[in-house]
Amino acid sequence: MSVYGPVVKIHPVVLASIGDSYERRNEGASRVIGTLLGTIDKHSVEVTNCFSVPHNESEDEVAVDMEFAKNMYELHKRVSPSEVIVGWYATGFEITEHSVLIHEYYSREATNPIHLTMDTALQSGKMNIRAYLSAQMGVLGKTVGVMFTPLSVKYKYYDTERIGIDLLERMRDAPNTTNGLTSDLCQVGGAAGRVQDMLATVLTYIEDVLSGKQTADNSVGRYLMDLVNKVPKITAEDFETMLNSNINDLLMVTYLSNLTQAQIALNEKIVVL
Repeated sequence: MSVYGPVVKIHPVVLASIGDSYERRNEGASRVIGTLLGTIDKHSVEVTNCFSVPHNESEDEVAVDMEFAKNMYELHKRVSPSEVIVGWYATGFEITEHSVLIHEYYSREATNPIHLTMDTALQSGKMNIRAYLSAQMGVLGKTVGVMFTPLSVKYKYYDTERIGIDLLERMRDAPNTTNGLTSDLCQVGGAAGRVQDMLATVLTYIEDVLSGKQTADNSVGRYLMDLVNKVPKITAEDFETMLNSNINDLLMVTYLSNLTQAQIALNEKIVVL
């Protein structure tokens, strides 16, 4: 639970990247560390990307390749200028003395950096993910220590990331099977089905409120009014025409992409001959 501080919002690509770097770690390495990238506002820290940083760690000392971390961050800024350093991550379930030293380095690179831990060894039977914010403690003029305070962690994803999440969800019950991404039309159908389910839930709520079975919630009513006002005023015939036109455009793009792939494959075979 969070004692104080911002809410940490983590995207699935970050968790996948951390897990991948742990699986590709050097032989004998107990954990991996890396830099967290994202955006910061008054109430939250959104982690949208990350990259691993080489380091050597023993019982007595830790060495981090800071030059590599700086170069990687400069390259990331060319691609995503809006992403800044928000903290760092480490695999494992505990904070060690070396974590304090590494956190001091990131404190020079970012203001109030967060520290994210990911239990890739599944010590508690599941992959616990925790975030911390450091605070100095001690007596003025004496030795000052560092205390890591836990923060609230939430998960957030873009619509494009939802495709990968749905694929993993389908393969969870049958990990040994092979399952590819669904086609564009299947994704459109699935999205339409989810919208239909949400509309059914809204209609059920409205009917229960009108019949007196459920007490009306003013905040929900404001959201529903805002939703109704955003619906464009268009006739059913015009909407159907617009939808069919968009579907035809989608089918045309799909056909052209498949035709291009076929031509590339044919060209490769001709070159080999």
